[in-house]
Amino acid sequence: MPIHRFPIGQTVRLKSMKGLSPKAADVYRITAFLPVRDNSPQYRMRNDDVAQERVTQEIDIEPISARADAE
Repeated sequence: MPIHRFPIGQTVRLKSMKGLSPKAADVYRITAFLPVRDNSPQYRMRNDDVAQERVTQEIDIEPISARADAE
């Protein structure tokens, strides 16, 4: 069974905005682990700036490096 690669509290970016509203955030903070779906761990994520929450699979997100956070 796949394990969750990103810890709760990590900042991540959506790999693609395809099919999402232009107002959708692309950077989120992991808030909870959810069960595996289609062999990919799922996460609940939140962007506090635009008050958006979403559920996504691990294959759809990537970590944001510490350097990118500082810019």
